[in-house]
Amino acid sequence: MKWLSLLLPLLFLGVFLYACVKKIKLYDTFTEGVKEALPLIFSLFPYLAAMLILSELFEKSGLSALVTGWLSPAFSFLGIPPEISKLVLMKPFSGSGSTALLSELLHTYGADSYIGRCASCAYGSSETVFYISAVYFAGTKKRVLTPVLVSLAANFLGVIAACIFCRIL
Repeated sequence: MKWLSLLLPLLFLGVFLYACVKKIKLYDTFTEGVKEALPLIFSLFPYLAAMLILSELFEKSGLSALVTGWLSPAFSFLGIPPEISKLVLMKPFSGSGSTALLSELLHTYGADSYIGRCASCAYGSSETVFYISAVYFAGTKKRVLTPVLVSLAANFLGVIAACIFCRIL
């Protein structure tokens, strides 16, 4: 495992040596790359800001708790413990919010409990769909509804499968 910690420094050293052999001006090339990245950052910022604000409003307004209460019976029917319903709903919106919920669930129920295992698997089997979509589709004129819906469905099916596997194992 110690050799793995050397991988990144060796990669940087390899790039540096390659640039020296090819007589590439590293600093100038790096600053040119940064100049090209700034317009991308500026075009992404409104989408990311909107996504972060909306996810915070979803939580603080109480809408998250209301939706969780409505969907808990359906989640329970599908094999998802009602205790992790809030995590299942939060994960597509916010990585840090879902990390806090996971930490709370593990503290309350324990990591070895069925709920703790399901929560961990649900956290690991899904992605922050809206954040990734905001980054990926920023600046494009493509329709984003279909990819987002497919991603949400795949995340939800992943959570269902994860809870089934936790029950079996």
